[in-house]
Amino acid sequence: MKINPLAKFFFFLSLTIITTTLAGAEWMTGNTWISMGQNKVLGSQDFLRGLQFSIPFLAILTIHEFGHYVFSQKYKADVILPLYIPVWLGFLGLPSIGTMGAFIQLKSQLKSRIEYFDVGVAGPLAGFFGAIVLLWYGFTHLPPLDYLYQIHPDYAQYGADYAKYVYSNPGINIKLGSNLVFEFFERYVVVDKSLIPSSYELMHYPFLFAGFLALFFTALNLLPIGQLDGGHILFSTFGSKAHSIISPVLFSIFIFYSGLGAPMPIDFQYDAFLTDKLWENFILLGVVYVSVSKVFPTTLSNFTLAIGIFGLQYVLKIMFPSLEGYPGWSVFGLVVGRFLGIYHPTVEDNKPLTTGRILVAIFSLIVFVICFSPRPFG
Repeated sequence: MKINPLAKFFFFLSLTIITTTLAGAEWMTGNTWISMGQNKVLGSQDFLRGLQFSIPFLAILTIHEFGHYVFSQKYKADVILPLYIPVWLGFLGLPSIGTMGAFIQLKSQLKSRIEYFDVGVAGPLAGFFGAIVLLWYGFTHLPPLDYLYQIHPDYAQYGADYAKYVYSNPGINIKLGSNLVFEFFERYVVVDKSLIPSSYELMHYPFLFAGFLALFFTALNLLPIGQLDGGHILFSTFGSKAHSIISPVLFSIFIFYSGLGAPMPIDFQYDAFLTDKLWENFILLGVVYVSVSKVFPTTLSNFTLAIGIFGLQYVLKIMFPSLEGYPGWSVFGLVVGRFLGIYHPTVEDNKPLTTGRILVAIFSLIVFVICFSPRPFG
């Protein structure tokens, strides 16, 4: 039985509103929907509060996807309405944001570099401007510190200086990374600096958390690799030949950065083959290999690349033990390298971009830089 595309769109959108609202309420309150130790169990009023996160977050996600959709329709491509992916892990006691995002599916290939550019750039730029509006509202309407004290009553004794005292064991707390957009708002927009929450507390502020995630997904999509939105922009701006060189180079750098600090130096004076470190290194090397296994056409070339990346990571770990990348990027790199691909299909029409579109391409690169967080979650 064929499902009506509009019905499918609203079904998954509705389901994702529910899952992101559940997740949003958990982040806002620091409690759960299911009894977990001493945590308070959430109720219907908390669900309504969770809408403060889910509605703006999904609004920006929808704006992003419809940016792609509208331009796909403009060029008469066979495209489905955005499909949302609801994922809530609260029933397992695990944190989540209620979704793995959304996507549109092109069932027909676009015919020119200009078409790929317009479709590719429309989504992240639309989402970026939506995020800026949301963050402007969030940073100009910060609640008093009593809001945070309701979540963490023990912070009240320290007042606005709580961050100096309460993170004696920061490893057990989730910290959101910084980016240039947040730094701009915190420095030039917020009047009362004492109201700016610590990066360990941002997830309790629904508008700021939704805005941060919007910037995170914008930067992720603008990575100039493969067939990500940034990859479409790279292909459209420089052509197929340049993309086939730049994309795998940037992808290799991305994989290299993500694994910095991960290799475990081994003392070969002992029986290394019986140590956990050796096997951990084999696993790490395997992850690198699988990630880059489609960069070159031959297995030997890809394995050589993996050995080179891992070897350099290993040497730097010995020379600079405190040097760290961000292991979380490894998962995304694995998905891109193994499933999404790092190359781009060719097109019938290779007409170069107009001057106006080149300026938009430069602007999209600026957007990527100011939205990107080297360590988005810590």
